[in-house]
Amino acid sequence: MPEHSEQTRQRLANLEALVEAGFERFPYRFPKTHEAAEILSAHAGAAPQEEWPHEEVRLAGRLMTFRHMGKASFAHLQDQSGRIQLYLARDVTERYELIKKLDIGDIIGVEGTVFTTKTGEITVKVRRYTPLVKALHPLPDKWHGLRDVETRYRQRYLDLIQNPEVREVFRTRSRMVRYIRDFFEARGFLEVEGPTLQVVAGGTEARPFKTYHHALGHEFNLRIALELHLKRLLVGGFEKVFEIGRNYRNEGISPKHNPEFTMLEAYWAYADYQDMMALVEDLLSGLVQHLFGTTQIRYREHTLDFARPFHRLDYVTVLKEKAGLEFDPTDLERLRAWADERHPELRAVPSYKLLDKLFGHYVEPHLIQPTFVLDVPLVISPLVKRHRDPAKPNLTERADLFAAGLELAPIYSELNDALDQRARFEEQARRREAGDEEEPEIDEDFLLALEYGMPPAAGMGLGIDRLAMLLTNQESLRDVILFPLLKPRREAALREAEEA
Repeated sequence: MPEHSEQTRQRLANLEALVEAGFERFPYRFPKTHEAAEILSAHAGAAPQEEWPHEEVRLAGRLMTFRHMGKASFAHLQDQSGRIQLYLARDVTERYELIKKLDIGDIIGVEGTVFTTKTGEITVKVRRYTPLVKALHPLPDKWHGLRDVETRYRQRYLDLIQNPEVREVFRTRSRMVRYIRDFFEARGFLEVEGPTLQVVAGGTEARPFKTYHHALGHEFNLRIALELHLKRLLVGGFEKVFEIGRNYRNEGISPKHNPEFTMLEAYWAYADYQDMMALVEDLLSGLVQHLFGTTQIRYREHTLDFARPFHRLDYVTVLKEKAGLEFDPTDLERLRAWADERHPELRAVPSYKLLDKLFGHYVEPHLIQPTFVLDVPLVISPLVKRHRDPAKPNLTERADLFAAGLELAPIYSELNDALDQRARFEEQARRREAGDEEEPEIDEDFLLALEYGMPPAAGMGLGIDRLAMLLTNQESLRDVILFPLLKPRREAALREAEEA
């Protein structure tokens, strides 16, 4: 056990003094009647020095400030709803002589009545207090809050204590997810759960995390997408399903990527990508209106408008325009030669991934307003139906939704031709054998399910973390994930020492 600091030793001594005086060391419960925000709201606009002596209140929370002034003291108590001032006095508060054994950061319960001070601040006049938990460490600087990014992410509990705006971000995220769930259920979609441990991790191109099941003596993968098991449910007879669940991809960390993240995927039998685009428009337009009372939100320097209809662009047309191409970019041989000349940094990128890289470079940063990019090339869409228009043989019925330069949701007319799907999986397997570890293995069980017949269907995947980042005006996914993945502290310290 590490040696205690002087501050911790003093706090432990204060705890012992409270226990010796008859307080319970760690009480089991403290029933509350009110929260801070409820009291503040009920008495908003009250005149200075008003008092409600018959309104008994019981609150519990953390002491955030404490000013001792002899016979009277003022403090601020913070609960999940906000902060409220406390007034404690020798002639009002029982066992007033022991309040100096309370420390900032302690969790306490208080009982009393409500009044307003001479300056009009709504305050609880504390008749009785109960120490509930002694904080053994001081909180970060009370005047500047907690601003160190590394500490905020590693010790999120301190971030939440000190920065009320952070708590509000995660409340907004929770409201967002609840709205999405209600939206789909109101339209007849069934919420389901697929397996996280999978023999074959499929549904997209990504390197999976691997784990070992000792009882079965077999290696498994953490899933990289929800898709293939949800499609199995369409085969089984469900016509509208969705899941909000975790995916895991063994990739780098950036403001737009976290190896563990939350996705919404939904599948709708007998619909196509046009139907799903309309549904997604309804979802996001209604969500923004629900959260903010308007379809317009601020994200960094942009004002985004989620009013319907969203903008629509053609993938090939916009890529040709932004990159200055004078040929069809689905001609990979010509695209390879063009890219090798102008983008030598992409020479190691396989030809079948060039389109995606170039689109990200030339087009994505310009997609600020909510925009569907339609008819994505076949070479980067292995699970999507070929376009029904004979004039678009190299394209698919896929639309990708972007906003503020972020990809939010791919939308598909789902491929349900088992023979075509097998051919595409086999091509991915050849790429994997050639060294591309992001290409998935062939999922024979999924192909078997398709051979029994999956109805025509539309599907979509929406990144919950990215959407939360957008709606709360945050610049990094780590600001909307409560506990983002970080390098272990010891390894991070060693690396910092090496760099120094």
